[in-house]
Amino acid sequence: MANQKYQTSNELSAGATKRNSAHMLPVSDWLSDLPENTQLTDLIEVQFKNTRKGYFHNTAHLPLEKGVKVVVEANPGYDLGEVVLTGKLVELQMKKNNIDSSRYEVRQVIRIATDEDLERAKQAHAREQETMIKARQLAKSLGLEMKIGDVEYQGDGSKAIFFYIADGRVDFRQLIKVYAETFRIRVEMKQIGARQEAGRIGGTGPCGRELCCSTWLINFSSVGTGAARLQNISPNPQKLAGMCAKLKCCLNYEVPVYEDASKALPSRHAELETQDATFYFFSSDPLAGTVTYSTDQHIPANLVTIPAARAHEVIAMNRRGEKPVALDSREVQATIGYETGHGDVTRFDRKKKKNHHSNKR
Repeated sequence: MANQKYQTSNELSAGATKRNSAHMLPVSDWLSDLPENTQLTDLIEVQFKNTRKGYFHNTAHLPLEKGVKVVVEANPGYDLGEVVLTGKLVELQMKKNNIDSSRYEVRQVIRIATDEDLERAKQAHAREQETMIKARQLAKSLGLEMKIGDVEYQGDGSKAIFFYIADGRVDFRQLIKVYAETFRIRVEMKQIGARQEAGRIGGTGPCGRELCCSTWLINFSSVGTGAARLQNISPNPQKLAGMCAKLKCCLNYEVPVYEDASKALPSRHAELETQDATFYFFSSDPLAGTVTYSTDQHIPANLVTIPAARAHEVIAMNRRGEKPVALDSREVQATIGYETGHGDVTRFDRKKKKNHHSNKR
């Protein structure tokens, strides 16, 4: 069944791109097996090419479920997409995406897609690659500082969305007229960022897998260098940047784990005092629960790595006016054991004397 579903979706976008809504993993519909789920609301979530989604009313009460191709209202004409969510979760999804149902224009589902609808959509999507190449040439001839990253035709072929990338504002009023006259369609311009472009173009990341943004990642979150510092990742721009030349989205994946683990570590500003020296924070390993201290504030000197529990113990001793003999409790035990005469480690270097006496009867 899964292979048939992917095959149908690939046929729908043949000639344009091999990635579409079927390859993007939507939210898990964990209420789908409840009979009353679809009766709670007639809203459905429909996904089109790549990450473009829309919300529609199923006023005709069609038997819709995840994976069904539907024809929905568009402006103008109609569009064709795939149902990815039904029932109560659609309202929660709209709330999560900050979509106000009272202001958002929710259109209607017209019908379940027929073979004729699928064939017309297939023909429309087959024109996307050729249209994109020609659109780039026209934009360049007008001297506009922009790049057409992708083109998506509407299901009925009467309209196309031109996704473009630009550093600043672009006056594309003349460009829209040229596109309308050249391609004989209604034109909609939509600006996207570098991350969205990488998701539409696709590629392979340094991990050896296909890019997250072109396989399952739908919503993009901001990524900061603080995520790399928290995980002790080398601040190398070439290693931190992804195919889009922005910070990798995967830097955010393990941040919550590191944040929780860092709560058990002492403050970076805490100074640990022993009888011989004062130690300053140098580095930490949140997952291992260890902290490394140095006797110099600026350079690594006499580095000592101790568990976080030992660091808290030394801090508590310093607050009481006490100073341990050594920062590492194991060093203290070794020193005490040597001073009380409980063995000398050099004894292992001594050669054992052979017994030359033989047993005589």
